[in-house]
Amino acid sequence: MNAKESVAGFTRREFLGAAGVLMVSMSLPLRGAGDEDDSGGATVDPTRLDSWLAVLADGSVIASVGKIEAGMGVSTAFAQVVAEELDVALAQVTIRMGDTATTVDQRGTGSSNGIMQGVPAMRRAAAEARRELLARAAEELRAPVDALDVRDGVVSVEGEPGRTVSYAKLIGGRKFELRLSETAPEKPAEQYTLVGQAVPRVDIPPKVTASYEYLVDFKLDGMLHARVIRPPRTGARLIGVEAGQALPGLVRVVTRGDFVAVVCEEEYQAVRAARELRLNWSEGAAQFPAGYVELYEHLRTELPKSTQVEKGTTGDVDAALAGAATVLEADYSYPFQSHACMGPACGVADVRPESVTVWMGGQKPYPLRQAVAQWLKRSMSEVRVIWLPGPGSYGMNDADDAAMDAVILSEAVGRPVRVQYMRRDGTAWDPKGPPITVQMRGGLDADGSVAALAYEARGFSARIRPSSTSEAGDALSSQLIGGMATKSTDRFQFSAESYGFPHKRKVSHLVAWEQSIATGLRTAHLRDPDGMATCFASECFIDELAAAAGVDPVEFRLRYLTNARERAVVEAAAERAGWTRRASPNRGQTGVIRTGRGIAYAPRNGTVVALVAEVTVNLETGELKVNRFVVAHDCGFVINPGSLRGTIEANLMHGLSRTLHEAVQFTANEVTSVDWATYPALDITEIPEAVDIVMLNNRPDAKMYGAGEPATRPVAAVIGNALFDATGVRVRTVPFTRERLKAAFAAAGLGRAWLAKA
Repeated sequence: MNAKESVAGFTRREFLGAAGVLMVSMSLPLRGAGDEDDSGGATVDPTRLDSWLAVLADGSVIASVGKIEAGMGVSTAFAQVVAEELDVALAQVTIRMGDTATTVDQRGTGSSNGIMQGVPAMRRAAAEARRELLARAAEELRAPVDALDVRDGVVSVEGEPGRTVSYAKLIGGRKFELRLSETAPEKPAEQYTLVGQAVPRVDIPPKVTASYEYLVDFKLDGMLHARVIRPPRTGARLIGVEAGQALPGLVRVVTRGDFVAVVCEEEYQAVRAARELRLNWSEGAAQFPAGYVELYEHLRTELPKSTQVEKGTTGDVDAALAGAATVLEADYSYPFQSHACMGPACGVADVRPESVTVWMGGQKPYPLRQAVAQWLKRSMSEVRVIWLPGPGSYGMNDADDAAMDAVILSEAVGRPVRVQYMRRDGTAWDPKGPPITVQMRGGLDADGSVAALAYEARGFSARIRPSSTSEAGDALSSQLIGGMATKSTDRFQFSAESYGFPHKRKVSHLVAWEQSIATGLRTAHLRDPDGMATCFASECFIDELAAAAGVDPVEFRLRYLTNARERAVVEAAAERAGWTRRASPNRGQTGVIRTGRGIAYAPRNGTVVALVAEVTVNLETGELKVNRFVVAHDCGFVINPGSLRGTIEANLMHGLSRTLHEAVQFTANEVTSVDWATYPALDITEIPEAVDIVMLNNRPDAKMYGAGEPATRPVAAVIGNALFDATGVRVRTVPFTRERLKAAFAAAGLGRAWLAKA
């Protein structure tokens, strides 16, 4: 495949202008064709019917969207919406995603916005196309529009089945050349036949049959292969490459600043060259705390660079705590976590004098286009970024860095270059989710009601490495080369809840961490940025207050929740779980094996989740098993309930892995989590036996919210609460490894000596 060919089998020129193609764009407040941004590049015009929806001569449909498929089925949902509005068969619709040359700039996918932003625009565009096509059909068939029916892209006259005309014939190779009117009527919900149904995902069959094209499968004629070589320690500077080295297939050793890569004719030659190339590095200097004890102490005691008090603080918290009958205090800690996708990232670039094409597997191809143009000092009109599926998403992982590496190397050697990271690159060197410590304080009145709550978080911003690669300096390669600094920004770390306590205050302190740039501990957003950590502290402490008051955890939450949707999910989760009202912990258990249940809830950007976990704990071995999850999920109207169920389950399993296992290990000058042995993840034997899902607010008139992240948020909290219910031991640091739990049980008098007596 050469650079001029497209993945779908035809060129951009053929897609945009071929005879027999109907083009429809999305109506969004985005840049239009001919509008110039700071880099001088024109973008697809979102206001005209010439960008996104193509009805080909054979009646099939290609719909283009500025989002990407992160493995949760949004491509199927988009196809359902298009097929529904146009009244064509689902099998006739193909979705094209994330190509900066042919799709509207929606920046890509993030913050669970694929459905929220993509579906309404797709629906409006398809409705506009249908209205115009029916108007043309009315002329062709000499019948009023309200007397027309459409099935599988063929328009007929009611009562006269012989009078028909197809969409393909109606468009006749012409374009609309019209602006979207915003007045086209969308199909009434009562007429839906596809939307709202659990139709099979369109991406599953090719994945099962190994015909799905991932970025790692992509090849170009004349393509070279590269591997990167990272500094061995923090602060180490490249002194030079030892002379006289003969490595098979080596095309070039590329060095710029502290950026080093080998480019070879064949892939294994690059693997070998990266392993055997002799380099001289300076000693460097320690830039990290020596481990988690020092890290958490640093976060708790270091003078913050910035502080924010969340809006909505109520009452006089300090006075209320001083006058409370009972005061509780607790410190919670959450570690660095790696994105640790199933495979390390890949990137391909073809930098030519007349054009630049980049293939990437990240979530945001449009900002990357700007960064590439900036790096190469080229107009954005010369740069095309094409998304192809990578090994995972979860936020700002290593995908953009691999793509930028490929750009730099292709520019250096004048040929297409494929950069494939090794597992060490993907675990030790990807941006990390930031660590957070949270001090919680709460007061109870004499009757057990909550008098006050104080939340105070300290952490590193999740935007030390920005959440998109909009500037060349955002990429790791640029940071190693030097001279193009990234623009880190503050992301404050607040819990999300609507408890109506009379006195409540939340404060977030950010500690400086800019020194982590160009290291494997620079921080960026990981799936549901900061959400698991902040919910862990907040929802576990709510359970601590409930236990101190002697009140059932569900009843306690319902007493104080002020939002109706949030109350509804808590009630629904408890009902489906068969929750019986009692206070925690579950006293009276004896022996080594204990069981418990917990609940936690979390709102996120309009979506609300309540989660119940049932667990079994072995006091002797520290083994913790989640037997069952029950989740009540309200994300409004659901396009495809089947895909949503899979998305929720994936959220829960990812959250379970992060809760039980995941913590990046490091020394004062390097990351030591480099593979699956040193950064273990959940395995199949740890999957719960049952996951029960209740979908609330799933009706056509409800607003659609995101689902790609919310169910992850309460996982650590609910397991912490269930663990306490089972054992009476409150563990306030994630992950809940066997070693940590055994130590906690021993400290609580539940160790081997106690078990022997029991």
